[in-house]
Amino acid sequence: MRTLIKNGTIVNADATTQGDVLVDGERITLIGENVDVAADRTIDASEKWVIPGAIDVHTHMELPFGGTFAKDTFETGTRAAAFGGTTTIIDFAVQPRGGSLRQGLDAWHEKADGKCSIDYAFHLIVSDFRDELLAEMDQLVDEGITSFKLFTAYPGVFFSDDAAIFKAMQQTARNGGLIMMHAENGPAIDVVAGQNVAAGNTDPYFHGTSRYPVFEGEATNRVIRLAQAAGAPVYIVHLSARHALNEVRRARDEGLPAFAETCPQYLFLSLDDLGNGFEGSKFVCSPPLRPADHQEDLWQGLIHDDLQVVSTDHCPFDFHGQKELGRGDFRKIPNGLPGVENRVDLLHDGGVASGRITPGRWVELISTAPAKLFGLAQKGAVAVGHDADLVIYDPKRKHTISATTHHMAVDYSCYEGREVTGGADVVLSRGRIVVDGEEWLGKPGDGRFVKRQRSPFLH
Repeated sequence: MRTLIKNGTIVNADATTQGDVLVDGERITLIGENVDVAADRTIDASEKWVIPGAIDVHTHMELPFGGTFAKDTFETGTRAAAFGGTTTIIDFAVQPRGGSLRQGLDAWHEKADGKCSIDYAFHLIVSDFRDELLAEMDQLVDEGITSFKLFTAYPGVFFSDDAAIFKAMQQTARNGGLIMMHAENGPAIDVVAGQNVAAGNTDPYFHGTSRYPVFEGEATNRVIRLAQAAGAPVYIVHLSARHALNEVRRARDEGLPAFAETCPQYLFLSLDDLGNGFEGSKFVCSPPLRPADHQEDLWQGLIHDDLQVVSTDHCPFDFHGQKELGRGDFRKIPNGLPGVENRVDLLHDGGVASGRITPGRWVELISTAPAKLFGLAQKGAVAVGHDADLVIYDPKRKHTISATTHHMAVDYSCYEGREVTGGADVVLSRGRIVVDGEEWLGKPGDGRFVKRQRSPFLH
């Protein structure tokens, strides 16, 4: 199947040009002006942008948490992602406690294989570090699982001590992988959270106030310095607070290979959303939403490349029946927000349409930098030879975000009623049209598991 996209504005991270794009099969084969070739179908992209399909490097489909599971399956989650202009996700496989990394990987393949309608890859969560896992990390990097997530939070569930983190970083310094860190001081947070509950402060709001911003800053500095000692790169996930941003900025100014992402919820939502009684449970995630004055710091971090990526940490739980598990004790509220469908449009609206960032920087944050950092060499740019993951994007289209119209399998939206400017009109995954306006043309199993390369961008 040959598809010719005519008259569009091609927006890449490094350049914006007018031109046509020819797709032959799964790849982009020609880019130029006034391309005149036979094609099976022609798409007129006049007054639209042609951008590389977005890459969300932080999703949690079907994640078990607190006795329940994240609501989106790989089928529903990848469909919602595609409607939002995302054509590749990297989800987190979880090592079972007492088990091997491969057991976790096998379990996630069972969940995802044959279910995804867009391409997908995996990171591995190391939930129970033991020295015998180090050789297994080498094997998995060789097989295209090139990143491992560890936690300084959630004692008794995911927490790793400094020795474990340091050993894992030493290993990735040797094998070319990447350690991703959830950086909050979990033991200290548990003390404050317990004190709040003992004092009768059980509403969701106190989830936010228990997890001090300084706890995120302290842990971020600590893991960066462990990585420095190990001679390894480190990637801070879902950075939410200026205290953590300042540590990443300081490390990068020193020339260290420290990288970080933030998420839309930290740019557009705040601690105030956790108020209003138990309604605030809809906004419980970790790290928590911060006071609104942190938002501009994060935007400045995106503008100046102190933050390299915007991902979602998509981990949706229904308000009714799931978030309600934490009535009377905010510590029992399943942590996570829906967002895989909204990221591209929110960042366009708040970043590009508002004049904060250029269209090229927007593409870099949602697609190009994720591809470079996470070894997706065939993705992240509208370029000859690349996978034909393409979005025909209307930068002027206005629409309203709502749970009544979104495609995520969750009963609320964090951004209910918010009007945004910008939307995906047509989405191609490996040359197949999967979204055409409001029409869904994809199907489960169309997505392919992607073995990732070691990233030369990191070292």
